[in-house]
Amino acid sequence: MNGQRTPRIVARVSPAPAQQRLLEAGIAPVLARLYAARGIDSAAALSRDLARLLPPQPMKGLAQAAGLLADAIAAGERLCVVADYDCDGATACAVVVRGLRMLGARADRVDYLVPNRFEHGYGLSPAIVELAAAHPRLGRPDWLITVDSGIASVDGVDTARALGMRVIVTDHHLPGERLPAAEAIVDPNQPGCGFASRNLAGVGVAFYLLLALRAALRARDPGSPAARAPLQVLLDLVAIGTVADLVPLDENNRRLVAVGLRRIRAGRAHAGVRALLRVAGRDASRATSADFGFAIGPRINAAGRLADISLGIECLLADDESRAHELALALDAMNRERRGLERTMREEALAALGGLDPLFDSAGREEGTGEAQPGAAARNTFVLYREHWHEGLVGLVAGRLKDRLHRPVVALAPSASDAALLRGSGRSIPGVHLRDALDWVDKKAPGLLLRFGGHAMAAGLTIGARRVDEFAALFDRAVQVFADPACFAPSLLTDGRLDPETIDAALVASLDAEVWGQAFPPPLFHDDFDIARQAVVAERHLRIELRTRCGRRLDAIAFGRTEPLPARSRLAYRLLRDDYRGVASARLVIEAVEPLDETEAREGAHPL
Repeated sequence: MNGQRTPRIVARVSPAPAQQRLLEAGIAPVLARLYAARGIDSAAALSRDLARLLPPQPMKGLAQAAGLLADAIAAGERLCVVADYDCDGATACAVVVRGLRMLGARADRVDYLVPNRFEHGYGLSPAIVELAAAHPRLGRPDWLITVDSGIASVDGVDTARALGMRVIVTDHHLPGERLPAAEAIVDPNQPGCGFASRNLAGVGVAFYLLLALRAALRARDPGSPAARAPLQVLLDLVAIGTVADLVPLDENNRRLVAVGLRRIRAGRAHAGVRALLRVAGRDASRATSADFGFAIGPRINAAGRLADISLGIECLLADDESRAHELALALDAMNRERRGLERTMREEALAALGGLDPLFDSAGREEGTGEAQPGAAARNTFVLYREHWHEGLVGLVAGRLKDRLHRPVVALAPSASDAALLRGSGRSIPGVHLRDALDWVDKKAPGLLLRFGGHAMAAGLTIGARRVDEFAALFDRAVQVFADPACFAPSLLTDGRLDPETIDAALVASLDAEVWGQAFPPPLFHDDFDIARQAVVAERHLRIELRTRCGRRLDAIAFGRTEPLPARSRLAYRLLRDDYRGVASARLVIEAVEPLDETEAREGAHPL
C-alpha cells in the first residue's frame, strides 16, 4: 500500500506426525492440521471434560486461603472483594461474590469494592483500603479478598492490617521483589508455586479458590449444600475474563473457556452476559470465543476506562433480566463514547508520527491496524504523549499503534489525580518482554519509574510529567538490549492453503466451535487469487469476487479498505459465516495482501 512494507505472509509449520495421530483419533483433516500447528499432538488435549482440569492442590497458598475463608463463613464474618478495573477483574469479582454466596456466606456479609482508576490507582492501595474500612454496606470488613491484583500491594496490605482487616491476595501478575504480608497469597506466578500452568487469568485463579473452598467445606460437612454447590455455573464468567485478558490459552485455559462457551450457547449464561451479547448484536446460540474479546470485553472495560467498573460488575451480578438489559445498554453507550475518544487519540498519535497511510483494519472490528513506512519503522520503540489524552484509553491506543508499527509502544496521559504525573500503558510484540525492559530502565535510572508492572506483552507505568524524553531514550535502549533484531521484521503467520472446494458454512461452523485466542490463534489461511470483481461498499469497505486456480468464485470483503487490490494477489484471509437472505455460506475476510508478481519475484517465481 503506497510503498509501505507489508507483512510477509508465511505459513506456520504443522508437524506431520502430530497431524497423523489426530487424524487417527477421528479429528477432521483441516482441524488436525490447525491443532498440530498449535502444538496439539493428541486428542486428549482437546477434551472439554472438567475432570481433566489441573488439580488445585499444587497451587501455593490455595489450601491456606480456602481454610481461612471456610472459617470466616462459619463465623459469619464480613467479606469484601477488592477487584481490578478491567474485564478480568470484573468477571473475577462477580465469580467470587457469587461463589461465596453459593458456598454458604450470608448475602449481606459479602460485597465488593473496586478502585477508581483516576482516584485510587491500581490494586489494593492504601487509599482503597481506607475506603473499604468504611464500606457503605458492610461497615468495616473482617476480610479483604483481592482478585486480579494485590501481589504488589505491599503498602495496601500493611494499611489493612493496621486498620484491623485481614487480607487474602488472589492474583496472576508477576510479583515484585517483596511480597505483601497477607494472611494468604494465591498466585501461580509467585515463587515456589507448583501449579502446572502459570497462564491462569485473574478470574481463573478466583475460580480455583472457590474449588478449593468447596473441597474444604466438603471435608468438614460432606452433606452440606455448600459441598454440592454447582460452581460450573460460573464458567461463562470465567471464560469471558480469560479470553478478554489475553492470557495464553494453554490446555487448561482452553478447557475452562470451552465449557463456559458451551453454557452460553446452551442458553445457560448469566442474565448480564445474555444482555451484553444482545446489545452487541450477537446471537448467544452461535457465540464464539472472539465475541468475548470483541463484544463483551470492550463493553465491560469501557466502564473502567471512562468512569467506574462497578457498572460492569453490577451487570454481571444482575439476575433480573430487565435490570441486566438496562445495565448492558448503559455499558454499550459508554463503549460508543470510548470508541470516539480512542479514535481521536489514535489519529493524533499517527499525525505526530507523520507519513502514515489511512488506517486499514482488515478484521473489520474497529479502525486501527496497518503498517508504518520504512522511515518510521527504523525505530525500536515509540513513546507517545499528549497533555489532553484520556488516561483510561492509553492502553488501547498503544495496542493499536503496536499492531500498526510492529514495534513496542508506550502511550502516556496526565494523571487525573496528580497533574505532576503521567500514567502510561505499553504494548509489545513477540520477542520483546515489556516488563523486563521496564525493569532494566528502572535499574538504570532509579526513581524514573515511580511505579510499573505487567507482563511480557502489556505493562503499566507512572513517571514524572517532565521526564518523557528521558524515559523514551532509556526505553528504546532497553528494547535494543533485550530484542533480537529479527523480531522487528513484520510477518503474518497463516495456516497455509485451504482447498477452495472445502470452503463452506459447515467448515466455518466447525472452526467457530473451537476456542481460539492468545497463543492459540484463530485460523488464518492464504492462497493466490485472481480478482474477478471489486467495488467499494458503504463508502469504506471493499467487496471482492475472487477466482481460484480451479475456477471457483468466492465472495470476500476487506473491511476498512477502499484501495483496489492488484489483479493477481496472494491474500491472507479468515472465514466468516454469512447469512445473507437467510442462506448460510462462507465469506473470506481479507487480512493482508501481497501483489502476486512481487511475491513470485521474491520467491524465484516457483509455485508453492
